Amino acid sequence: METEVPAILRAREAVAPERFTFHSSRMRMTRVTPEQLRAMDADSDRCAVELSDARVDVLGYACLVAVMSNGLGYHRAAEARLHARTVENGAPAPVVTSAGALVEGLHTLGAKRIALVAPYLRPLTRTVVDYLTHEGVEVLDFAALEIPDNLDVAAHDPALLPAIAQRLAHSGADAVVLSACVQLPSLSAVEEAEQLLGKPVVSAAICTVHRLLRALDLPAHAPGAGHLLSGAYAESAPPV
Repeated sequence: METEVPAILRAREAVAPERFTFHSSRMRMTRVTPEQLRAMDADSDRCAVELSDARVDVLGYACLVAVMSNGLGYHRAAEARLHARTVENGAPAPVVTSAGALVEGLHTLGAKRIALVAPYLRPLTRTVVDYLTHEGVEVLDFAALEIPDNLDVAAHDPALLPAIAQRLAHSGADAVVLSACVQLPSLSAVEEAEQLLGKPVVSAAICTVHRLLRALDLPAHAPGAGHLLSGAYAESAPPV
């Protein structure tokens, strides 16, 4: 979140007039386990209040699996609750979760069947698959990279991802999720993967930027970030 989202927005600044500042507040999590994910989510209210102190225009909640592991459809409750914290703090701002953004990004593409890559252990990856299935997206195949340490997730080489995605059973997929995690870097490999696979390729970070921009009622486009941000969906309906 703290590397790829600003990188996408900087690329957008080269082709559009808007300028952005980026502010962050952190929830602690060192190992990607259900227990630490629940503790992380419980700390999200504090972060929403801290960020609303800066009178930001939109908030992004970055841990996809922390939201998805709290139950089917939980992104809606999380977004509403955290928005309420900003209202209580006198600085109302819309809240985008990466979990909800991935769901909405796939729906925007019209992707009913996908393949995905996730850094999580297999049980947590199954949680992501079940969550997307509940939202009307069939996961035909997935790769669980089984990386338990959060810093190791961030250190994974994105250049390896296109080949990993190519080994998935993706021929019947409408799109491929190259990284179902904002901590797993993938931005530099997305357009290569689109060329290799011959279909739209997204990541949790790319979908998050798309939804952040639409929440701001700005055209959602940025160079170098794949088909979703190519401009083809720049004016999709802002999230409600």
